[in-house]
Amino acid sequence: MSTRALAPVPPIGGCVWVCVCVCVCVFAGPGAGLKTWERFSKLDYPGDKAFLYDTFPDNFMWAVGTAAYQVEGAFEKDGKGLSIWDTFTRGGNRIATGDVGSDSYHNTQSDVRALKQLGVSHYRFSLSWSRIFPNGSRGSYNEIGTNYYRTLIRKLKEINVQPVITLYHWDLPDNLQRTFGGWSDPALVELFRDYADFCFQTFGDDVKYWITIDNPFLVAWNGYGTGKVAPGIKNDPDLPFRVGHNLLKAHAAAWHLYDRHYRPQQQGKVSMALASHWIKPSRTRRESLQACQWSLDFVLGWFARPLFIDGDYPPSMKHNLSHRLPSFTQAERDEVRGTADFFALSHGPSLSYQLIDVSLKFGQIEVLDLRMLLYWIRAEYDNPPIYIVESGWFVQGDIKTEDSKNMYYLKRFIMETLKSIKYDGVNVIGYTHWSLLDGFEWHREYDIRRGLYYVDFNTHNLKRRPKTSANFYKKLIQKNGFPQLPENRPAQGVFPCDFAWGVSANSIQVETTPTQFVDPSVYVWNITGNGELRRLEGFQAPPLRRAQHCADYATIRQQVGDLLHVYIRRVGVNHFHFSLNWSSLVPSGNVTQPNTTLLGYYRCFTSQLHQANITSMVTLWHHTRQRSSLPAPMEAAGGWFNRDTVVAFVDYARLCYRELGPHVKMWITLNEPNDEDDVSPMEGHQLLRAHALAWHAYDQEYRHTQGGQVSLALHMDWVEPAFSFSREDVEPANRVLDCRVGWFSEPIFGSGDYPPRMRNCYHLPLFSDEDRQLVRGTYDFFAISHFSTQLERYAGVAVYVVANGVQEDPARFDDSLRVYYLYSYINEALKAYILDGVNLKGYFAYSLNDQRDPGFGLYGHVQDEEILKTSLSQYQNIIRHNGFPLQGTLTSALQCPSQPLPCSGCLVLTKRPVVGFLSLVGSAVLVTLGLIIYYAAKRHRGRGTNGTIFSKI
Repeated sequence: MSTRALAPVPPIGGCVWVCVCVCVCVFAGPGAGLKTWERFSKLDYPGDKAFLYDTFPDNFMWAVGTAAYQVEGAFEKDGKGLSIWDTFTRGGNRIATGDVGSDSYHNTQSDVRALKQLGVSHYRFSLSWSRIFPNGSRGSYNEIGTNYYRTLIRKLKEINVQPVITLYHWDLPDNLQRTFGGWSDPALVELFRDYADFCFQTFGDDVKYWITIDNPFLVAWNGYGTGKVAPGIKNDPDLPFRVGHNLLKAHAAAWHLYDRHYRPQQQGKVSMALASHWIKPSRTRRESLQACQWSLDFVLGWFARPLFIDGDYPPSMKHNLSHRLPSFTQAERDEVRGTADFFALSHGPSLSYQLIDVSLKFGQIEVLDLRMLLYWIRAEYDNPPIYIVESGWFVQGDIKTEDSKNMYYLKRFIMETLKSIKYDGVNVIGYTHWSLLDGFEWHREYDIRRGLYYVDFNTHNLKRRPKTSANFYKKLIQKNGFPQLPENRPAQGVFPCDFAWGVSANSIQVETTPTQFVDPSVYVWNITGNGELRRLEGFQAPPLRRAQHCADYATIRQQVGDLLHVYIRRVGVNHFHFSLNWSSLVPSGNVTQPNTTLLGYYRCFTSQLHQANITSMVTLWHHTRQRSSLPAPMEAAGGWFNRDTVVAFVDYARLCYRELGPHVKMWITLNEPNDEDDVSPMEGHQLLRAHALAWHAYDQEYRHTQGGQVSLALHMDWVEPAFSFSREDVEPANRVLDCRVGWFSEPIFGSGDYPPRMRNCYHLPLFSDEDRQLVRGTYDFFAISHFSTQLERYAGVAVYVVANGVQEDPARFDDSLRVYYLYSYINEALKAYILDGVNLKGYFAYSLNDQRDPGFGLYGHVQDEEILKTSLSQYQNIIRHNGFPLQGTLTSALQCPSQPLPCSGCLVLTKRPVVGFLSLVGSAVLVTLGLIIYYAAKRHRGRGTNGTIFSKI
């Protein structure tokens, strides 16, 4: 199963470009990030949001990550000491612990096998400080614990995976917390330096990327401020800032140690993993932008500015927290500044939407936008190389291997990373999906899962199984991104010369107000006074004994004239699709009692379109979610459950064929009967019979004289598997399509029965042999609202896309979303015609104007004025070229024979226009003169001459 993705491509013939061409010229430095929101608000929409087919730079680092406490388990085995998380999870109202986690300590080979399957180039994992130094100091060295990491690194080298090692990922030795109060004591700076020294010396020959401390914001703010994570300390508002101060100094000490003693031989790089959310302004004022900048300063800038700018805290923090924020001496600033060889960015639910206080949002709105965050870092910190060392999202704990939500965010974040590189000039050098395995998720315990591999915590050996997201990530790594395949490139070529270009509308505005020529009312005309007409109650002129004419309707000429002006002279469409209203045409349901005035209006409307060489496509029954459009007696009698409704519908169809058929060449019996969640199987069965009987009525009684075609229109939204390589995903996707589309398409276009997959899931009525023969083959074309490659099963059937559009804010007359949609969708339709051999015969844009179909129109509407939207010009351009011809080739206008232009004088009346018009005017004048003489003779001459009685003409 496949469906075509829409790619941003440039329109031909001078239309708007929708591909994204970005020139990145940005001033970098403190405060420059303030321009981020403005810049992204001005990018091309929706082209900038379109999927980007491209690949990452050569040598891009693809990684996955884990943290020791989350996955290792073996919390007391082989001499390991307790960490603050071992004690924290045993206090308060917490339920679960990481005592076992994913038991990676005993499953090293399984984890390495998973890494090899993924094909990653790097694996980020953390060392457990208390496994190496059980009490936190070198004197408690544990050889067995150290050998565990030696073995892991050796096995990684065997599969050509490079380790990215984190020295501290939140699991401080509990002894250091009890003895010194943890990171609140400056003594930990030297203790951490000594621990780092051992790790650099022991493992450094095989490690090129080091992370000293992960997410110092979370450690300081939530570990020593809110108490939400270990060690769970709270109620001292100054403590988080002292902790953050010590974390920065500890990192700087470790960096200088490596730089002086290990870098010359090991040639590695060292940084600190900084986490951040993203924020957008709640208002467009500059004050809101400044508040966004402060929010990022207080979370990310708290640690990033000292490392990357000047060794000191952001001015906004110093201004607002002057009495709480510790200060650096000049020597300390020099020691901290520049102690990061790359920007290690952590982005995900460990912070976003979960562990960031409302106060730190400064009244602004938190959103997920990795791309804007990357650009802000580029601008604010002078374009450093950025290694995304954590990214991803989560699914609920009861989800097993079908983690489509996790895969969606994985794809989204990687796409945003690719765009930041290609469009924004951000120097991103690697991406780490978090995490390799399901494990203990900190304050969320086991309520959520973040792994690419599912861990069954109920099995003895904690068996690992790849999820759909793992297979997706593997394929993505193999391709190094999203390379553009031939089917993703814009197609060039044209549609056949007889291709139907049209516009659809749910309905047309019906005005049955009679013209002055047929109004029987009598009026008094105040000649010498104010000149007004006053209708005389109780008086009517004698009826005119003549046949009904189209000129009897006041708005026909104006309406058709407007349609011709819009469609033929401005857009160039040759088809118009609209719906009749059954309940209005036959209110009683009895076709012997139709609304003759409305029927006459439709007859005239379609005849005028026919004379103007516009083919009408008319729908007999168009239901909506608000109303069924059935005549009231039919609705009261059970609607489509009642077989009499089917009979009445066929009678109604015959009425329309007889009265309108000479001017209508394409009929839709039922419009999207499958687009209702509450349509029962029995109702669907009766709808199929109604369509089939109406089709046969036309085929047997009217086709030979009228030469038209009949079908039904189906709603077809595309559904694709979350992961197309998984049989477990493909099968449900096929089942959904069968239940939504095959429900009606298979009986008519296929076997004459419901799809087997649908019968397996629903209790469906059985087709008798008679009904199967009745329904099967009752089509002349396949009408759908949205093209799908699922139609390939009905090869050779003529296909019309009869109502395709996208909703956009009606106030946007420069409707860039619809411009993009029209171009991209029709280009995909051309691919279906050229590459796939689909017998695509026509495309109808939905819809004409916002007045009738708000938000969908090619025309906007302001009071009584029609506004031409940008999308109208786009559609016009595509039609004029009959597609997307190769540059330098003949355009459609030269390749295809031209259609005869309509005669403007023929639009007045349908038959013998001049004679009919003069006869009508003459009759009206004679009647008027007779009435004037008659009433004048009855009045007394002495009453004056200021009032004249006449009948309106």
